[in-house]
Amino acid sequence: MKDIEDLRILLTAAEAYPAFEERVAAAQVRITASFRIFDPFTRLRTRAGRAYGTHWFDLLAGKLREGVEIDLAIADFDPVAKPGLHRQTWASMRAFWALAEASGACDGLRVRANMHPARTGRLPTFLLWPHARRRIRTELARLSRLPEAERQEALRLSPALMPLLKDDGRRVRFWPPVHYVPASHHQKIAVIDDEWLYMGGLDLDERRYDSIDHERPAEETWHDVQMLVRGRVVADALRHLREFEAVTAGRQPPSQLPGPFLRTLSAPRRHGAWASLSPKTVASELFAVHIEGIASARRVIYIETQFLRDSRIAAALGRAARERPDLRVIIVLPAAPEDVAFLPRPGPDARYGEYLQARAVARLTTAFGGRLFLAAPAQPARQQRARTRRDHLDGAPIIYVHAKIAVFDNAWAVVSSANLNGRSMSWDTECGLRLDDPGIATHLLQRCLDHWSAGQGPAATDEPAHILETLRARAYADRARDPDQREGLLLPYRVAPARRFGRNLPGIPEGMV
Repeated sequence: MKDIEDLRILLTAAEAYPAFEERVAAAQVRITASFRIFDPFTRLRTRAGRAYGTHWFDLLAGKLREGVEIDLAIADFDPVAKPGLHRQTWASMRAFWALAEASGACDGLRVRANMHPARTGRLPTFLLWPHARRRIRTELARLSRLPEAERQEALRLSPALMPLLKDDGRRVRFWPPVHYVPASHHQKIAVIDDEWLYMGGLDLDERRYDSIDHERPAEETWHDVQMLVRGRVVADALRHLREFEAVTAGRQPPSQLPGPFLRTLSAPRRHGAWASLSPKTVASELFAVHIEGIASARRVIYIETQFLRDSRIAAALGRAARERPDLRVIIVLPAAPEDVAFLPRPGPDARYGEYLQARAVARLTTAFGGRLFLAAPAQPARQQRARTRRDHLDGAPIIYVHAKIAVFDNAWAVVSSANLNGRSMSWDTECGLRLDDPGIATHLLQRCLDHWSAGQGPAATDEPAHILETLRARAYADRARDPDQREGLLLPYRVAPARRFGRNLPGIPEGMV
């Protein structure tokens, strides 16, 4: 058996959810998984899945009744920094308890809300406590505008927030301060019957469901890449799933996995923790493999990423530009981060992220000049109603990019859950695969090129200069057309809005965003 066999590249949830659903419906023994978000009320979309009912709730309850064991870790979140995600996690937990009861097979389900064990040190916790109290007060003010029954329900779904409150959840306590949770389990991975591995950048809920046509309001679009695979790598993935909680708690070191399975893992600091904002990185294989790919590429690097913020990645690309005058780089990004594009009042963390990305883009533009093409996708349609200043690009609704892939010289590729930011490269729990087959790398690149160019773009086997110039020419030509007359989905990425909106936060590590 090879490390990787029967690999399927799945673009968007329209391809990924049915593939995952069918494998789960066919499960005979066990399902082991970890997701950032897993909503059991996501709709079922295949005949095999709908044989159990209408939602994943029904499918999983049915598998429990059949005797299939389900072991699922759902990420939990800092209740101060991410109160909405914290509630979402506990709404999912409540649903899982209900489906276990409905199945009559509670013993077959092991599900937990999994908050990363790392915490900020005593000094930054003390210094940040006034800011934390302001954030909590803002959230309580928002909840106070809800009907009382809804407010109480929101508090019941916020178990980590409640100890910070008093007066029936209407006021924040004065002391002691609460430690921030700087990292999260960001991975999206499932192993079915110890045989199939499903992983990439895609969680499970209706927000993330989109098709390759992206014919929906901008705030409902979601481009992602996922994989379904068999082979020896499945055993490594299963080993990771069984140990990552102990590793991130600092109870054991990560196992050495010699195959193509790659991780980012961090744990609480043991030394100097009192003054630290960050966890200790204990595995940075995804960062290392991207640095290796950048250092080895001679002709072309193709990247899709939600964020381009890591200064070390930008520096490595800058060195590659100076050392290899024939190297071309193509990067597809969202026109704006999700919280900036679709929320009315993004916070200081969003502004810091935009500052880091604008700085990275400036560095790459200077280094590569015309050998770099930065693209952002938008729908070939007119913007009907702008929610914010950043949810449209050149008059068209944006397509939100959440994929995390890199292809190096058509020789090999990486697909993972990790963005090119300090958080994914060093702090959060992430996983991915190194695909060392040139045929697979070329196929992945071709699928992406066809997706963005409606099948009318360059071939993955064309000369890199031709690929880049063709994509750039089509993007600029489309920008000059009326939105509903455009032929493809890519437009030139505009860094000026990020540069204007971004703000540096001196002393705050890059890993925060």
